[in-house]
Amino acid sequence: MAAAAHLPTPNKISITLLFIAAITCTSFAPSVDAQQSSCASYTFSSNQVYASCASLPRLGATLHYNYTAATNTVSVAFRAPLGKSGWVAWGLNPNGTGMVGTQAVVAFQHSNGSLVAYPTLLDSYAPSMAPAAPKQLGFPVTEVAAEHVSSSKEMVVYATVALPGKGSKFNHVWQQGSSVVGDVPAAHPTSGDNILSTGTVDFSK
Repeated sequence: MAAAAHLPTPNKISITLLFIAAITCTSFAPSVDAQQSSCASYTFSSNQVYASCASLPRLGATLHYNYTAATNTVSVAFRAPLGKSGWVAWGLNPNGTGMVGTQAVVAFQHSNGSLVAYPTLLDSYAPSMAPAAPKQLGFPVTEVAAEHVSSSKEMVVYATVALPGKGSKFNHVWQQGSSVVGDVPAAHPTSGDNILSTGTVDFSK
């Protein structure tokens, strides 16, 4: 396994990355204890420990996080199944329930063999998926990195997010695609779990 946080310069091609904006927000499992029972035992390669975690209801994904109320920041580790190719992404949408308006972190394997992880803006149904400059971000995202766990065939994306506003509850979206073309994430399927991967998360719980 390896970790990296590189910023490529992808070709700005138009893709349809449909998280779908009009979908009804899907909640987590009924209780925090039930969520944690299926993911709290996971061991990260860096031995990082997260106080909370939730097994997300779609795509076999999991979100781990440490919330700091004093600064309203959260450190996250998003895990999703991924083989030798493809990409994964997770992000927050402060003003909606779907893709458009989401600020996400995306990760995949670059053509040079390194892992790529960076923040990106999903500002339309055909986003460029290019790395976003700090001044373009609606809220700061730092410490972005990725790791591919060969034993479980998962990609893990790490980030620290300065949450917008004063609250701790947000709409979030997550996604998984099977291919990367020209070092740019290609479109994911537009049916099944891939268009239902939205929900809400309260980082204070």
